[in-house]
Amino acid sequence: MYFLMIEREEVRVLDINSEFLGVPTEVLMENAGWALANEITSRFGSGLRIAILCGKGNNGGDGFVAARALTKSNRVRVFLALPPSEISTPEARVNFEKVEELHKVYAGEDLAGYDVLVDALLGVGSRGEPRGAYANIVRTINASGRPVVSADVPSGLGSALAVRPILTVTFHDRKAGMDESGCGEIVVADVGIPGDAERYVGPGDLVHYPVPLSDAHKGQNGRLLVIGGGPYTGAPALSGMAAYRIGTDLVFVACPDIVGGIVASYSPNLIVEGLDGARLGPGHAEHLKKLTERVDAVLLGPGLGDEPSTMEAIRIFVSACERPMVLDADALKAVSGHLGVLKGRTGVLTPHHRELELLVGRSISPDLDSRVNSAKQLAAETGWTVLLKGRVDIITDGRMVKMNRTGNPGMSVGGTGDVLAGITAGLLSKKVAPFNASRISAFINGSAGDLAFEKNSYGLVATDLLERIPQALRRNLSRI
Repeated sequence: MYFLMIEREEVRVLDINSEFLGVPTEVLMENAGWALANEITSRFGSGLRIAILCGKGNNGGDGFVAARALTKSNRVRVFLALPPSEISTPEARVNFEKVEELHKVYAGEDLAGYDVLVDALLGVGSRGEPRGAYANIVRTINASGRPVVSADVPSGLGSALAVRPILTVTFHDRKAGMDESGCGEIVVADVGIPGDAERYVGPGDLVHYPVPLSDAHKGQNGRLLVIGGGPYTGAPALSGMAAYRIGTDLVFVACPDIVGGIVASYSPNLIVEGLDGARLGPGHAEHLKKLTERVDAVLLGPGLGDEPSTMEAIRIFVSACERPMVLDADALKAVSGHLGVLKGRTGVLTPHHRELELLVGRSISPDLDSRVNSAKQLAAETGWTVLLKGRVDIITDGRMVKMNRTGNPGMSVGGTGDVLAGITAGLLSKKVAPFNASRISAFINGSAGDLAFEKNSYGLVATDLLERIPQALRRNLSRI
């Protein structure tokens, strides 16, 4: 199990990733409803009067399926919290239509005459206390004195007004916040979610992508500072353009004056901030710290080189930076053996296998388990998310682990790592948490590479990925 307990927002991730893997939501709903019905039958028998109280979303849809299953040997009444026109998902509506003759919109009926009450009102997507019609039904359920079974999670769980069931049938795994005091006995039912939907990143992980508001203004969707360049000029430009392609509003590139014009020539979109001299050095740290005051995140490393003075400058800056950071390439070399500079800071480390060995100070077997364990150890020790690049990328914050298998051998070409770093940092600038930014970036970077491979085969170059990032983003956001 890669998540120790499923956070509520991850349920939507699993649903979308399951559909992506060939198991649609309607199948999951069918399995969930039958699992709920079977558990009720095994506990309470048949020939019962059962009231199933349903909300307008997929939790209500689970209840509709359960009602259909339970009518075979029970008298079932489906109570809707809201009129049928309010049912909000196509899967729930399809299943409501199959039990429409059993339904009634709840209007204060006494529930004490039923043998079992089924709570399918509010699922994992709801927050806070139930309100309006939902609040009235929850109070009536709790006052009924009848045994209550909740579907997936008790409605209102974690709030002052919540259903108090004797049994909760939860689907796939326990959800965060569930315990016996709030849920009664907890039974976990397998509803057919593929293991890979949880193990690997997919389009569902883009539920964490912050789609801009319609009235957003310049800078509101992220301002990023890229610190790079000197001996190399393409790397910081690739990173900066990748951040733009993932939706960052403004990208500033701080680089030595000697290459500032070259970096600026790659694109008029890049806002270049010149630094005195030919290499990043300790004397630049204070100025760079000042630059961070006008940005939301920082990417440090692309094209900087590994001069001793540059390594020292990186460590000075990292230990003082108060913005979330992505450390890539030469910045990883700089903090290897000096992990203390990461303490109290936050962000993402993006090593490949050899860089990971430098960071942890030992050799690491290339097998998957060794890579996962070493990345988790580094993340736990530093408090940073680790995005370990490889044939299968590994993303971990020391507690949770996800893997990415998008991408192809053509992406061994130079610069694709700079693109990945730029996407990750761009997402950080958009206020996406480091773990979520890393799993989205790994998936989108690999997906863009796969789209580029369709056209360019093994001749693809890093700039081909830049052109495909918006396409990969649009295609996968459309599944949300």
